[in-house]
Amino acid sequence: MIAIVNYGVGNLFSLSSSFAAIGRDVLVTSNPDDLQRAERIILPGVGAFEDAARKLFSSGLAEPLLEEVRRGKPLLGICLGMQLLFTKSYEFGEHDGLNLIPGSVRAISEVIPEGLKIPQMGWNSLHLAKAGGVFANSREGDYVYFVHSYSAHCEDKYITATTNYGSGLTAAVQSGNVYGVQFHPEKSGAVGLGILRAFCEVSE
Repeated sequence: MIAIVNYGVGNLFSLSSSFAAIGRDVLVTSNPDDLQRAERIILPGVGAFEDAARKLFSSGLAEPLLEEVRRGKPLLGICLGMQLLFTKSYEFGEHDGLNLIPGSVRAISEVIPEGLKIPQMGWNSLHLAKAGGVFANSREGDYVYFVHSYSAHCEDKYITATTNYGSGLTAAVQSGNVYGVQFHPEKSGAVGLGILRAFCEVSE
């Protein structure tokens, strides 16, 4: 069973439907005990970092989530859920994340050319920096769906994919059993389903 963490911020219905489409059992839950019983965990997220982090930490789910990760359970952060994996974010201030991957989240306006629309919204292609993992079923140049105004900054060794929006932006990361994608696989058609399927098959 795959647990989708329900802490009040996330595209839960679309995610559940996507896993159902690939024949995987999922449970949307706010019960820490379910995280222990699950084989894998999904951390979704939409909206602002500060609000999401506050809700996650106040929900009582953050520490059980971290404990399961320490035990080696695969975790996938999606969109804002990926950003929460990092040490901190500078979205409207400075806010602490889960610190599962060293790095920070900053406005894409700092690195993209002036005149490009913010947020980056719509389909964009992936450059695969590392094979395997959640990209075991993916190909160079596959298109996925993005909606974001902030992106992760970290060491190259954690970056598994980038996308170009006037400048290179981090599209996916991995540190051991912790995975993150900035885009929405549940909105990315067959490519997105392939990514979710690959996450279901990564080794613990």
